Amino acid sequence: MQNSSIKSFRRPQIDFLTVLGILGAFIFFLGFALLTPMVIAFIYEEEVWHTFLSSASIAFIFGGSLYYFFKPEQELRVREGFLVVSLTWLLLSLVGALPFVISGILPSYTDAVFETMSGLTTTGATIFGGETSSGFMNPQIESLPMSMLFWRSLAHWLGGMGIIVLTLAILPLLGIGGMQLFQAESPGPTADKLTPRVQETAKLLWGVYVAFTGMEFLLLWVHPSMDWFDALNHAFATLATGGFSTKNASIQAFDSVYIDAVITLFMFLAGISFAMHFRLLRGDSKSFFDNRETRFYALIIAISVTIVTFSLWIFDGYSFGSALRYGSFQVVSIVTTTGFGTDNYELWYSFGGFFLFLLFFAGGCAGSTGGGPKMIRWMIIIRNSFREFKQIVHPKAILPIRIGNKTIDADIQRTVLSFFVLYLVIFGLGALVMATMGYNLESAIGASIACLGNIGPGWGAFGPTDNFAQIPYFGKWVLIVMMMVGRLELFTVLLIFTPAFWKQ
Repeated sequence: MQNSSIKSFRRPQIDFLTVLGILGAFIFFLGFALLTPMVIAFIYEEEVWHTFLSSASIAFIFGGSLYYFFKPEQELRVREGFLVVSLTWLLLSLVGALPFVISGILPSYTDAVFETMSGLTTTGATIFGGETSSGFMNPQIESLPMSMLFWRSLAHWLGGMGIIVLTLAILPLLGIGGMQLFQAESPGPTADKLTPRVQETAKLLWGVYVAFTGMEFLLLWVHPSMDWFDALNHAFATLATGGFSTKNASIQAFDSVYIDAVITLFMFLAGISFAMHFRLLRGDSKSFFDNRETRFYALIIAISVTIVTFSLWIFDGYSFGSALRYGSFQVVSIVTTTGFGTDNYELWYSFGGFFLFLLFFAGGCAGSTGGGPKMIRWMIIIRNSFREFKQIVHPKAILPIRIGNKTIDADIQRTVLSFFVLYLVIFGLGALVMATMGYNLESAIGASIACLGNIGPGWGAFGPTDNFAQIPYFGKWVLIVMMMVGRLELFTVLLIFTPAFWKQ
């Protein structure tokens, strides 16, 4: 009888009421973010200000009600953490799409969700400037209200460091189970805690993020071709490695060596772990420069810039200075998955173009705002491959994999191998879906890797001068899911679709 009584009070494997309460808190927080573009609308005297007020009101009412009725009172556990993170990114995209629809700028809710998910996941793929499958011509980027442009960039910036990491920093009420959320959202095989308390870690990471954003904003603003609005939006998009621009031609529209150099520098910095930046700013330069992933990342970019520069110089007829300028910008933009453009790489000679395509599968460092597989995983997979050769020659030898002085556990090795297999499978399935819609091989592959890798521009019909407006609604929802899966590094989202996740 006593055992039966204890069983009746046992907490369920997944506490959905706690999940709903925390989701409500995130949606409520989004309401404050939706109010921010109103300031821009008032500055530029735009009538669309009321769309942000309406959207924010919906977020406040919906999110506030969920939190009020289901306020979390229990410790958040691992399964609930994964469920919260996955649903948060989806729900915030659904609510964040409202300004585009309420204003009438995008009559298609699917297009609005695509643009918002692309912003929050820092993908940078856009549906603006093209004709949809239903025959509606979406407006050009430069014809959008300033407040809408700002909302796109703000979505980038919030999603770059992570909505949940930001909320953990400013809302102590989510301190319960905060580490579960931090680990589920943080990119890379492991989450780097700078302090024992996850709230303090979140604050430190966001502090560095804000500081770098401010630095780039000032450096861009001093250039005469950029006003404060363009400078702020591009600083947001750069540090988030997002790629949304205020211009149809992206960074190429400014045609400035100085602007190219500043953005290249900050894209490079954004591709490095922000925990490493914090340690460097704190004076621990040894940790920064001795970090094997950071060094590998810098080496890959240096080699890639050299190869692409010489390809443009020798095969495409660029002057050496122009080859270095455009080659380095595009290499850093693609490796960090920012997606800004200063040149149409689809017109390059096949050698340089194909080499750049390979970089679509690279990614920045773990703990950065970049997408893609991440450099640390490539390091592990390369070390594992060389270990296999040695194991064949010395079958009885114990050959651990080390990155620096750290031995990589077998569990992490297995997870990394599984990640690459899943990544290629999802990439292939995404390309297959696009191919069934009539797109050629180049376009299908380009759309798939551009969204899964959170890169933005792809190839073929979705190249750096094109957009994603033409894709049928089903295809857009497939790519929406792929953007979210890529941003949360596969397992966080895919886990909730496995039977084991729901078993008691």
